[in-house]
Amino acid sequence: MKKCVKTADLTPRELVTIFKERTAVFVVEQNCPYQEVDDVDYDVLHYGIWSDTGDLKGYTRIIDRGERISFGRVLVTKDYRGQKLGEELVAGTIEEIAKRFPGKDIEISAQTYLLPFYQKFGFEITSETYLEDDIEHNDMLLKVEK
Repeated sequence: MKKCVKTADLTPRELVTIFKERTAVFVVEQNCPYQEVDDVDYDVLHYGIWSDTGDLKGYTRIIDRGERISFGRVLVTKDYRGQKLGEELVAGTIEEIAKRFPGKDIEISAQTYLLPFYQKFGFEITSETYLEDDIEHNDMLLKVEK
């Protein structure tokens, strides 16, 4: 089941599951101590792919930045990796953004090793490589037809 809702519309169980999985991936797995849950989480869209039993399979956080939309915190949970869910997740996120924010370009900060993955969706690199939390990143942009 795919679901895209604002923070206030998540159940407490869904919200805790999302925060738990994000922390597991971005803080623990990547050995990157930082404030993973932040003030942005109060007013964003959470796009998730959920199993029939309520397990989170994949997730992205969508942020309205005015002229552009961004998404991040892209993850596939450990139990569901290796099933091409990353492609389904990003494609679904882009579709959701197009539906809710027609005509707005999408910008992301991508881990450098994932540049070819995002380029398959039409994203173009727009910055030099930089470090974010000691991990190499590049800014990318997906221009949409207006």
